[in-house]
Amino acid sequence: MSNIIPEITLSARNLTRRFGNRPAVHNVSLELKRGEVLGLLGHNGAGKTTTLQMLTGCLLPNDAEQNQSSIDICGINLLHHPVRAKANLGYLPETPPLYRELSVNDYLTFAARLRGMAGAAVAEALVQTRQHCGLETVGKKIIGTLSKGYQQRVGIAQAIIHRPAVIVLDEPTVGLDPTQIRGIRSLIRELGNTHSVILSTHLLSEVESVCDRVEIMQHGKLIYGDTSVHMKQHVSVSGFIIGLRNPPPLSVLEGIVGVSHVEPLSTTQFRVLHASSSDPKSEFITLAAQQGWQLEQLTPLQATLEDVFATITDSSEEKKPSSGASS
Repeated sequence: MSNIIPEITLSARNLTRRFGNRPAVHNVSLELKRGEVLGLLGHNGAGKTTTLQMLTGCLLPNDAEQNQSSIDICGINLLHHPVRAKANLGYLPETPPLYRELSVNDYLTFAARLRGMAGAAVAEALVQTRQHCGLETVGKKIIGTLSKGYQQRVGIAQAIIHRPAVIVLDEPTVGLDPTQIRGIRSLIRELGNTHSVILSTHLLSEVESVCDRVEIMQHGKLIYGDTSVHMKQHVSVSGFIIGLRNPPPLSVLEGIVGVSHVEPLSTTQFRVLHASSSDPKSEFITLAAQQGWQLEQLTPLQATLEDVFATITDSSEEKKPSSGASS
């Protein structure tokens, strides 16, 4: 594998996959840049896993033989030259491909040799990969005795031991506890510094914490793509958070002109929504001073990724095809 990594490390065009007469993925195209973490976001059943299986050569697109689909990994056509292309690729499926009866060291050595590594290169890669994935203290332990979090780390380790330019991770934090999730997300962020990563998830918090760019998938199609920062700007929210040390009854707040909804967040803090054509902030300030509500906070609302995701997918739902997609 060449040490020169191109700017575009993965390029896919017109990927389509059907299972019988049921469409799972339809005409998907995407690119992954060097040093980028791309989040493939969607509900369960949106077609994410089927897409990743095609991107990694585990599943052929339906139109591959007619050359209507193409997948390039570091400029190498995956469909025409799979061995050469996969040398630049590491893949962690949703269920990690682990041999539970092997030790961590033996399994990762086996994975390195499958990737064509030999001799001193294997030993060096084993040391570096264990260190990178936080596996230094468990090298001699049997994989089946490890926690789910450590098994996920071993799964990531087998995907990166040959130092690929592109790493594909399918739902890497599913089933982990909060501490394990933080550890895996931290590892993914580190990988994004030196590799290109595509991460499949249905967790918005995952996208927000680790991804540079987002592609939203629904019913087997990509329906939205942008940076995670710009994604938040896709939806405007008319409202604010208000804190009152001595608040009035909720009905009084809801009765203020221009207010459409008031949601209590605590006994003294409220989420206030209003029409985009009105802005009752000044009225709240005036009434708080007159009525002795003791205003402590007034913070404009910003759209969350959850707001944006709901808006985008709800809009797309109106165009839902007659048959659903596979996961």
